[in-house]
Amino acid sequence: MISGRFVLRRGGIAKRMNGRERLLKALRGEETDRPAVFCANSTATEQQAERFGLRWPAFHQKAEEMVKMAMGAHELFGFDGVRLPFCQTMEAEALGCEVFYRDFIPSNDVAIYRLEDSPRYPDDFLKRARIPELLEGMRRLKGEAKGEVLVIGGISGPLTIARALLDSVPLLKASLKTPERILPFLQVGERASLELAKALVDAGAEVLVIEDMTASPDLLHPRTYRTAVWEYHRRLVEAIPVPCVLHICGNVTLIAEEMARSGASGLSIDPKANLKTMREKVGPGMRLIGGIETLALSLSNPQEIKNMAFRALREGIDILAPGCAIPPNSPSENIKAMVEAAREYV
Repeated sequence: MISGRFVLRRGGIAKRMNGRERLLKALRGEETDRPAVFCANSTATEQQAERFGLRWPAFHQKAEEMVKMAMGAHELFGFDGVRLPFCQTMEAEALGCEVFYRDFIPSNDVAIYRLEDSPRYPDDFLKRARIPELLEGMRRLKGEAKGEVLVIGGISGPLTIARALLDSVPLLKASLKTPERILPFLQVGERASLELAKALVDAGAEVLVIEDMTASPDLLHPRTYRTAVWEYHRRLVEAIPVPCVLHICGNVTLIAEEMARSGASGLSIDPKANLKTMREKVGPGMRLIGGIETLALSLSNPQEIKNMAFRALREGIDILAPGCAIPPNSPSENIKAMVEAAREYV
């Protein structure tokens, strides 16, 4: 029995769960047969694309290829959950931003508004850009999962969407000096986040991940998070009709209490955040997700990944995951090592 968290026993033998059951129970804080493993962020890798014959950037654009890449996280790595999409540009593109496919993961680098502008929200948001393909992909993914693996949708948070609409420098300066000037952009971001979240749930998503990387204390002053951004996260979690995971990049210990008060079922955190401090701040009831350094997945070896996973589980991580998106050049063997560590942790 490992610290009362992981092993359910029936007559001395652990009751084996499928991935969906394991991850859902873990997110609820219930006992599981072993630690759950997934990635709250992008799971797309070059070796997956090669293994399943997927074309870049089609798996960011076409429902059929999205589903094959998503299921690869379960079929190739053994993850308990599969997710769509593999980027944080869906909402921004539907709001009018240009998306660039220079690298494996799409980006949007060109602002379309200035601070003095009034951002517009399109009535046909869900019909624009790649969103129809994403929603079709989610419907197909739910069918492919067959109740064996948890189906997860990802949305960008309001501040990250605001950063796409504006240039980062004026956005972050205004967040410190005149935060009221970014409110119209946060409001558009919130509307886009929520509309896409509800559509993903209608299409089959059983859990939603809110990724708001721009809210990282590495970029945004913690005071601004508390006074100008946190309320948007709380409202999103309250309005989304399935369990939510909140992901913010970097060392989030300074905003840990606020993140926990968002109402999210779990917090996806970077290993930069000290686990002991995080636990003290969020309390015993909040699920902490992470433990694996993302760069290590691309630069390390399977045994080192296992050791990292064992250490994170001993120190109190509840659900094993990379601290952010899996680097596209990560060897599959390194990613599989996370799941192997979870299976061996008994």
